[in-house]
Amino acid sequence: MKEKIHKTNAARILDELGLAYELVAYETNDEDLSAVHAAASVGENIDQVYKTLVLKGDKTGYFVCVIGGAKELNLKAAARASGNKSCEMLHVKDLVAVTGYMRGGCSPLGMKKHFPVFVDQACLQWDFIYVSAGKRGLQLKLHPQDLLKAAAAHTAALTA
Repeated sequence: MKEKIHKTNAARILDELGLAYELVAYETNDEDLSAVHAAASVGENIDQVYKTLVLKGDKTGYFVCVIGGAKELNLKAAARASGNKSCEMLHVKDLVAVTGYMRGGCSPLGMKKHFPVFVDQACLQWDFIYVSAGKRGLQLKLHPQDLLKAAAAHTAALTA
């Protein structure tokens, strides 16, 4: 018998907006919480599995960047997109306090407070992408435009 997947806040937001998505569970590995591991576990192209990064800008405060799982965030591009001169990654020890999510399960949807969200523009080339559903071992499979709508997000060139 298949284990029932419990809906997360991120999934409830998509439900409220009437947006289509699929919850995809996978085996987690506490030693490897990377998007690369998640992609391999769900059998998908790493370029379609996106990771959620939380940053703090020098002018605007916290904001969120969502980029391809194998990509590196360009901090200058992230600062520019978010209206900051500079920005830095949020320290992992502060992640739960700021977002309500733990490392390896941070979704761009349903954080404690809404922060500006920027998604790498490369997402638009795909029919669907994966992002964290807000819990380790659970991904949301959805159309990139639906993520943009649900997160009130903007696209930008965020990777080198």
